[in-house]
Amino acid sequence: MYILGLSAMGHDSAAALLGDSGIVAAMEESKLARTRASEGIPREAIRYCLERAGIGWRDVVHVAIASRPWRAWQRQASFRARLAPRAPVSSGYFVNKASGELGRELNNVRIVRQMAGAPEGRVESLDHHLCHAASAFYASAFERALVVSLDEKGDGRAGFVGIGEGTGLREVQSLTLPHSLAWVYSQVTKLLGFRPHADEHKTQWLSICGEGGGDADSGAAAVKGAAAGAPAFTELFLEMLRREPRGPAHLNAKYFRNGFAGELSFTHEFYRRAGIAQEPAENTPETRVPEPLRVRIATGLQRACEIIVCEWLTALREEFKERSLCLAGGLYLNPLLVAAIEARVGFENVFVQPAAGNEGTALGAAYYLWHQQCRRARIAAMPGPYWGPAYSNEEIKKVLDNCKAAYHWCDSDERKLGEAVRLLQAGKIMAWFQGAAEFGPRALGARSLLASPWAPYVKENLNDYVKHRESFRPFALAIPEERCGEYFECSPNGRFLTTMAKANGAGRRLLEGLPPGFLLHGNLVRLHVVHAADNPLFWKLLNRAGENAPAPLLVNTSFNLFGEPLVVTPRDAVRSYFCSGADALVAGNFLLEKR
Repeated sequence: MYILGLSAMGHDSAAALLGDSGIVAAMEESKLARTRASEGIPREAIRYCLERAGIGWRDVVHVAIASRPWRAWQRQASFRARLAPRAPVSSGYFVNKASGELGRELNNVRIVRQMAGAPEGRVESLDHHLCHAASAFYASAFERALVVSLDEKGDGRAGFVGIGEGTGLREVQSLTLPHSLAWVYSQVTKLLGFRPHADEHKTQWLSICGEGGGDADSGAAAVKGAAAGAPAFTELFLEMLRREPRGPAHLNAKYFRNGFAGELSFTHEFYRRAGIAQEPAENTPETRVPEPLRVRIATGLQRACEIIVCEWLTALREEFKERSLCLAGGLYLNPLLVAAIEARVGFENVFVQPAAGNEGTALGAAYYLWHQQCRRARIAAMPGPYWGPAYSNEEIKKVLDNCKAAYHWCDSDERKLGEAVRLLQAGKIMAWFQGAAEFGPRALGARSLLASPWAPYVKENLNDYVKHRESFRPFALAIPEERCGEYFECSPNGRFLTTMAKANGAGRRLLEGLPPGFLLHGNLVRLHVVHAADNPLFWKLLNRAGENAPAPLLVNTSFNLFGEPLVVTPRDAVRSYFCSGADALVAGNFLLEKR
């Protein structure tokens, strides 16, 4: 039996296929379409899932869509109706906009029914936050857990609290608009000159500069000044975002315009308290918030979010007496927040699956129908998320020959690992294209750029010649699971890069010998803990690289060009390799080196 899950088709659309053997395939539309933003029906992702399983639409028993368009429209219309007396123009505008979105989404559902050739009952529309929750609970190893979802405005609400037990999942609380931490995080991201709904991770990493744990754009002086002013901004955001301690987020109307518009929605009072001379109209150098004020704002927002979420989750733990916690929704793509929850809230177990954003709802929708409507037994806990396309050496060779690329053939995995270690020890940046692609936004050793952290100028070379990204963003380090405890304390979420590790005494001594930026404030480290069962080849590479290094550590970052999603196909890999400053590419058993 097969169930096809589709994410909400507003943004970051994806498809996932569930079968009797578990998760068969899952992939984001953006990676296959080679665009950062994707919306609408994930046609390429659907095509891939069916081809991977070797089936057609007739073999799919149910199609589950992680959105209920009518319910979303009703909630947003109700919210706007309450605002109408104070902001009639913007409320009317957004009701009309929501009506247009409703029409598009209903039409997408109609088209999916046509594609499936299905009667009414075969295509199911499910609540967005329920699918977020299902993607976290059913992917976990927990028999019972508290399940919490927080995102911007999925299906017209800000969050969901539920209890999962066995194959059951029930809602116990709902968070209404406009009280959305994720929405405010996007607003501040835009204020800081980044792209909302795309660059929230930049705001998150900019915040560590205010703790003295990174390199801000304007240097050490800016960082020092930012650290001095960050607590005042934490208090400002706490005043803006909560009504009482230990409660959920609650926006203070004093700091937000009545319209809650798509553009910056802060009032004059916020700009006065923040010390911003004028309200930025556009994200241009002339109106951009100056340094080190950007760092202080980012730090204050991040710390306030951590305080609010941790206090609220602590209150939920005490109320519902649960020992395990599952998290999903775009807000939990923030590993600093997840690490704070693990350290402060008191749950024995915390689980965040690797595709916690909108794309993960495709998996959650399929999970929910599998357990609730089909009454099937729990699927085994989520392994490594390598459910994307994989390519044989023959397929890779066809692409290399077509591109007239010069390559060397490695006749065994041992030869391939030996060549890779040689490159890494020589200080080279190596593109690593092996096995099935990852599902989710992070590279986990299948579509990765790798380097030795002891190589000279490794961070500068990666930032300036390959990634073309801001210097304050830290790189992740990968380590085999068996060796992790020697240097770091890390929860099981390190398996998916969804949390932060903490360096112990040996880890601090190890990382202090590396370039600045790997060891962050509070001894935090971005760490990918690699399990042999998840990715045996990458696990072997780490161990081989560690034989002639102080530790089995490699820098692991995503293999993609600036502004593009992770590579998926051999052609994507070859193009990204030749268009970047990467020194070598290991694709399947083929080795390419630049002079």
